[in-house]
Amino acid sequence: MERRKVGILGATGMVGQRFIQMLADHPWFEVAWLAASDRSAGKTYAEACRWKLDTPIPAKIAAMTLMPNVPEGTPSGELPKIIFAALDSSVALELEPKFAAAGCAVISNSSAFRMTSDVPLVVPEVNADHLGMIDGQSWRKESGGFMVTNPNCSAIGLVLALKPLEERFGIESLFVSTMQAISGAGYPGVASLDILGNVVPFIKNEEEKLQEEVAKLLGAVRGDHVEMLDVKVSAHCNRVAVEDGHTECVSIKFRKPATREEILAAWAEFSPLRGIHEGQDLPSAPDQPVEYDAAEDRPQPRLDRMRGRGMASTVGRLRPCNLLDWKFVVLSHNTIRGAAGAALLNAEILAMLGKLDAPKGAAAGLVTA
Repeated sequence: MERRKVGILGATGMVGQRFIQMLADHPWFEVAWLAASDRSAGKTYAEACRWKLDTPIPAKIAAMTLMPNVPEGTPSGELPKIIFAALDSSVALELEPKFAAAGCAVISNSSAFRMTSDVPLVVPEVNADHLGMIDGQSWRKESGGFMVTNPNCSAIGLVLALKPLEERFGIESLFVSTMQAISGAGYPGVASLDILGNVVPFIKNEEEKLQEEVAKLLGAVRGDHVEMLDVKVSAHCNRVAVEDGHTECVSIKFRKPATREEILAAWAEFSPLRGIHEGQDLPSAPDQPVEYDAAEDRPQPRLDRMRGRGMASTVGRLRPCNLLDWKFVVLSHNTIRGAAGAALLNAEILAMLGKLDAPKGAAAGLVTA
């Protein structure tokens, strides 16, 4: 596949940095445009960014000049048609529609439009069929642009484990308690005196996001909207002194009886993206999206967060639950699978499905200097 030029909104933040790291040698996409806040526009990336990852800034990226974070701030013809957005939700609410209206495919990590009726909320292994909803968006019809979102960082790891169970047994109710890493709060994030030796039992809006998004992700498209899965979800969300990796303790009640062996088989056999198109895999997709570890004390963030190159969900400690049916532990990397990697995988499946090209008859998005 010919490499396509992409841009990153919010390029200097933690998720923006993950995008740059993961796109450095990507076979399908090439970073050609970076944007950040007004105080950073006009500087080189190296000047504006406090790089926090464990690999160096790619030399080409370090020398790139940051553009204003509005489409009209880029000269005509130089704005990539694929934009990865790593913005705070309040900023995304204003900016992301502008880029979609300018003819861009906006692949967003923010929560601003996740629950909008005609905007797909997608984890490719779980609900790639929801992507067809973009054809009903007004931007798609007018300029060729559209918007796709990926879920909350905790919801992604969780629904990967839930999807094969929902398919086989149905899910009636769900209790989940999260232990979320500090990198999920961005940089500078949580003050050290608040988190060291401590647990903070509150993350603003996190429980509401987790409860809503699970139902949309596991729901079914009905015409121009998603019919939410009829499931009761109760979530407790906690911030803990872990650098990367969200851990979730889950109790689940099924609609049909399930044995331990049947549950383990559902996870082991779940690999819907393998050879998705003419035997070709998506570059960022893990070989096995759900990995079960039978050790009595796994998964653990330090040991297991990089399974599947950080794109897999690791499950362990499956055992009977005295209140519901079964309980288990889920771990996923929150800034790789839970953020930048999730959006990147969405872009890959959009490319595979031919959705990154403007439909015939759509007017070209006009961007002027």
